[in-house]
Amino acid sequence: MEISVILAHPDPNSFNAAIARAVVAQLERNGHDISFHDLYGERFDPLLAAAEIPDDAPLSPAVQAHCDEIRKAEGIVVIHPNWWGQPPAVLKGWIDRVIRPGVAYEFLEGDSGEGVPRGLLRARAAVVFNTSNTEPEREKSVFGDPLETIWKNCVFGLCGVGVCHRRMFGTIVTSTKTQRKQWLDEVKALVDSVFPGDGGGESPDDKSRQSGRRSSRRCMKA
Repeated sequence: MEISVILAHPDPNSFNAAIARAVVAQLERNGHDISFHDLYGERFDPLLAAAEIPDDAPLSPAVQAHCDEIRKAEGIVVIHPNWWGQPPAVLKGWIDRVIRPGVAYEFLEGDSGEGVPRGLLRARAAVVFNTSNTEPEREKSVFGDPLETIWKNCVFGLCGVGVCHRRMFGTIVTSTKTQRKQWLDEVKALVDSVFPGDGGGESPDDKSRQSGRRSSRRCMKA
């Protein structure tokens, strides 16, 4: 399977970065083809220009490459911290510029944009890993866990990805090395379950996919 892995955290020594390394290692172990992007490391430009909004707008080589990869990805993994109940700005900008009409979704004929679009993403499963310094109960009872809605409904559900798993780790600031090791074991187990070595993965109607592809890691540099 071709898996796209997106990391959005400014610190290469963060726990988010450790999660990304664990994800990539497990996917490589399972024999998948990996496209890995550290958005901060690549200095991805999150600003969507007005000229880029039209469906047929010409895109920069970097954005076009991201679009091509996410279009053909059979699985997607996203790693980022919970900042104000939202992804970091660089990741929001990546969504704005890459999860675009004609790539991730389209409106049916006669629909000017007011209706429900049809998802175009090939991926049948996505996994989102988040970190937080808010207690889980408070995150749900006070804030309503907005990241759950953003990823499962607003992004992946709308764009045709039928299965979305999400795991929030916290609280990070008080976590111990032992706790973090346990969390990384959970990361590897979830990735192995969703994107197993036989290439099966999870799908709403077919949990059996072909594999056997040689693993490779590709990373664009800005």
